[in-house]
Amino acid sequence: MRFTDKVAIVSGAQTGIGLAIAQRLASEGAAVVLADIADAGAQARALQEAGARALALTADVADEASVQGLVERTVAEFGRVDILVNNAAIASRIQLRPFEEIPVAEWRRMQDVNAMGPFLLARAVSPHMRARQSGRIVNITSGTAFKGAPFMLDYVASKGALMTMTRALARELGPSFITVNAVSPGYTLSEGNLANEAFLARYRASAIATRALPRDGWPEDIVGAVAFLASDDAAFISGQILAVDGGSVYH
Repeated sequence: MRFTDKVAIVSGAQTGIGLAIAQRLASEGAAVVLADIADAGAQARALQEAGARALALTADVADEASVQGLVERTVAEFGRVDILVNNAAIASRIQLRPFEEIPVAEWRRMQDVNAMGPFLLARAVSPHMRARQSGRIVNITSGTAFKGAPFMLDYVASKGALMTMTRALARELGPSFITVNAVSPGYTLSEGNLANEAFLARYRASAIATRALPRDGWPEDIVGAVAFLASDDAAFISGQILAVDGGSVYH
């Protein structure tokens, strides 16, 4: 029960990797806020029925007022914020296409959600973490930024931005003993990715072929690394990007 008396916000927690992370943190004692633009009420109730403290809050991570309201509600309900997991992203709805064909509006929305969102959330929780001289921020990036995956430049750019943000934030927040790290999943068979048939057909087999461990990746494969980086076991680790991809990329 590493997270007894800790409070965690997990963005994009209605399904997939985010939900799996919320479930893992709750199972180890954390009070968990499942934040999503979609309603995560049923998922929060399931955690409550299992004995966890959980709250579903609807929020658009790309909207400053929405993010501020999310953090304020969290503090009002649970009194503090100890852990932030920046998982919310536009990912499973990606349309594969040459970069010349990516609409400008789509590019901007991708950056707003995948890069601006983590910035807004980190900015909103930092005063609470600084006041306690303690905190854990874990960003969920993507192996595509290591590999330079083609036909999804807007997504790859957003995740590359999040990697560099992780390192810069670690420097800024370190004096307050707040750690900032990232987990970089490989292609993961989340609910959304399984529903994206074009993406599945193009990347599932090729992803497995690049791995030292030749099998599919699932949301449950990601959560142990996130829980570790969110815990006091990782109190002296900051600015790091941990690839959880079956041994596909080394860095």
